[in-house]
Amino acid sequence: MSDAIVLERLTKEYGGRVVLDNLDLSVHAGELFALLGPNGAGKTTTVEIVEGYRTPDGGSVRVLDHDPRRESGAVRPQMGLMLQSGGLYSQLRPIEALELFAAFYPDPLPPLELLANVGLARAARTRYRDLSGGERQRLSLALAIVGRPRLAILDEPTAAMDAQARRETWRVLQELREGGTTILLTTHLLDEAERLADRVAIIDRGRLVALGTPVELRRGLGAGPAASGAPSGPELPSAMPGAPVVERAAGDVREVRLELTAPLDSDRLARLGRLPGVDALRIDRPGVYVLRTGTPGELLVELSTWLLAIGVEPLAIRVGQGSLEDVFLRLVGEGGEP
Repeated sequence: MSDAIVLERLTKEYGGRVVLDNLDLSVHAGELFALLGPNGAGKTTTVEIVEGYRTPDGGSVRVLDHDPRRESGAVRPQMGLMLQSGGLYSQLRPIEALELFAAFYPDPLPPLELLANVGLARAARTRYRDLSGGERQRLSLALAIVGRPRLAILDEPTAAMDAQARRETWRVLQELREGGTTILLTTHLLDEAERLADRVAIIDRGRLVALGTPVELRRGLGAGPAASGAPSGPELPSAMPGAPVVERAAGDVREVRLELTAPLDSDRLARLGRLPGVDALRIDRPGVYVLRTGTPGELLVELSTWLLAIGVEPLAIRVGQGSLEDVFLRLVGEGGEP
């Protein structure tokens, strides 16, 4: 089986409001897949349908080669779920909770070893009500994976964790993936998705707007729903009509970020877009410009020479491929929160 999750033309409405709009998405077996989107984009509904807790209005869903709602008995023993709220009895201790959950599976992970692996060895006998928010999150993760699931669905797994606990949780997730478990991850932390995910999907208003590896998305090569059905990446809109856009090999595309103390006037902005090596120009905010280029070294020389000639001293010039956060904001807008 090459795909652990397959969603085809998935639709869902609540009171006439479209939440999922013909969503097509697949998660490959053995990969760590991050699902991102602003609040209200349809992430939670998508995950609930995958879990079998909600029925779509249209389309189809296959999880581990089964319908998760009609064939839940075949799917749920192979699935581990980590929800945002643990909902455990306040007097229960982590070791008791893990031993209870372990009893549901034929070959569970050893509870004490698992508690140590998620950093809860010292809190093994602390009552749930006395655990910190981060400790409760780590316990939820342990409960999700104690049964050695083929598919783990993790909703905000590092919420409320400090930096050290986050790093430890990342290590656990990487080990889980290396062991062959497919992981579907939702997160508000874009650096987390960029660090961990094999592939990232960004949805907005119930539609897929970008899909690819973090590197592909940063380079603007992630596939999205094009009208023709062919893949299309996140657009880098031009700052002026007729600006040249040159297609280059994926490995050659870079972004040069120019930050100035004041915005350029229209004439200078047009001249900036015509510098040799500039394939496309984007205005991130007043005074901050992103130049897409296949020849960053040459462009840096041209840009520095031009700025010196017009008497403008930059605050900063940086070369890179942008970040996943840049891509996210470009696609869903400054007001969007994943």
